Amino acid sequence: MGRTRALLAVLAACLLSVLTAVPAAAAYQEQTGHLVTPGQPYGGKSRSGDWLGSYLVNGKQVFCVQFEYKAPDTDEQYQPGDELRTKWGDPLSPDVSADISYLLLRYGDTKNPDQAAALAHLLHSWTSPPRQGHDDLNPNNDFRHIAYDAPFHLAKLPAAAQQAVRALTADAEANRGPWTAEITAPRADQLIGTAGEWTVTVRNAKGKGMADVPVTLQLTGAALADGGKKAAVTTGDDGTATVKITPTAADPQVTATLSAPADKPYVQAPVDVDTQRVVSTGGEKELTAKAGAKASTKPGSVQVTKLDAQSGKGISGVALRLTAKDHTAPAKDQDGKPLTGPDGKPAVLTTEGDEGKVTVGNLRTPQEICVVEVSPPDGYDQAFDPANPPSACGTVQPGETLALAISNVPNQVPTAIPAGADPPTAVLHASTTVVTSPLGVATLGGLALFGAGLVGFLARRRFR
Repeated sequence: MGRTRALLAVLAACLLSVLTAVPAAAAYQEQTGHLVTPGQPYGGKSRSGDWLGSYLVNGKQVFCVQFEYKAPDTDEQYQPGDELRTKWGDPLSPDVSADISYLLLRYGDTKNPDQAAALAHLLHSWTSPPRQGHDDLNPNNDFRHIAYDAPFHLAKLPAAAQQAVRALTADAEANRGPWTAEITAPRADQLIGTAGEWTVTVRNAKGKGMADVPVTLQLTGAALADGGKKAAVTTGDDGTATVKITPTAADPQVTATLSAPADKPYVQAPVDVDTQRVVSTGGEKELTAKAGAKASTKPGSVQVTKLDAQSGKGISGVALRLTAKDHTAPAKDQDGKPLTGPDGKPAVLTTEGDEGKVTVGNLRTPQEICVVEVSPPDGYDQAFDPANPPSACGTVQPGETLALAISNVPNQVPTAIPAGADPPTAVLHASTTVVTSPLGVATLGGLALFGAGLVGFLARRRFR
């Protein structure tokens, strides 16, 4: 398909014979086809030949449909007419109308003489047939009343043109309109900035895919690989064409337009009533299809590290809630669902390993999130304020990992040692970590007994 664009076949009612009487001023130009000899007699006269093929009128290739009317002048002027009918004024059957529209769309600008002759032969067969009960093939009939003798002309065509008649007939039967067009978005979720394959499908009246159909795609909220907003594709053997499209907004849309066979060909009437009638659109109509999708940004992730404020080492086993920026609502995943735990509150993360880290992915972006400490780890409770627990916040960006860190100050254990006997007693404080081993407890107990004994000895000596 796709050869009928600038040159669309113009369906015409014209004189088939090169010998038909025309005014001396008339200038017609045979374009593509075959001369059949001898021609079909009419008006009581024999004729040397009939032209089966196209003509050139006002720069367009046209085909005749009204057998033995005057050949079209190359400068012929037309005015709007009505739907195409037979030479006798009878309406065409829906199938014949569909066949004519399809063949003009597909072969209207052919440069192949066999195809052009076959198309002209079929058009005359359908639009100027002999009627049952009428003497339409009587050679004494004038040009207005003579019918087209299809068997007579077919037998005189070259073998290749006869084969083309059979091929075009079968093609029209199989692929006539009305056509349908459909666009299918990718099945996978669409991500802004990531390309996906969109598919356009063109089917004929029987539901079969139409090959070689040119389709124009217009993009909204999306772009091609080169950043363009418009693409031209052609359907393959299965009637489909695919193109990679990258969403640039949350609602990418694609619109397809193509030329399809019209339900009925419409004609334009010549100023001269004895000249053929024409169809300026070649039986073509514009077919459109639209489709859209929803696209989101690439998901992001957050990596949280829990550290000792003095040593800088990681702390494992620390529970942290993943919240929105208000420290209360839960954060959201890529699908927009809140990340909550069994209690319905924001999900709890627990740091692991020597580095004290935990990572959560598939987060919606961009999104400002916070991690809030649920309870202090062992040995870090003195600096913990339940009303204002340690936290860290940041924005998760598309396709990136947000790194957050929370430090905990270790507990400071006060130790009191008398500095002298006379009040006020001075107290020395040692900033140490709490000791919980058995050896540490025994040492502290021995120091206490020694101090008590020393005090008793000094008291007894003073008494004496």
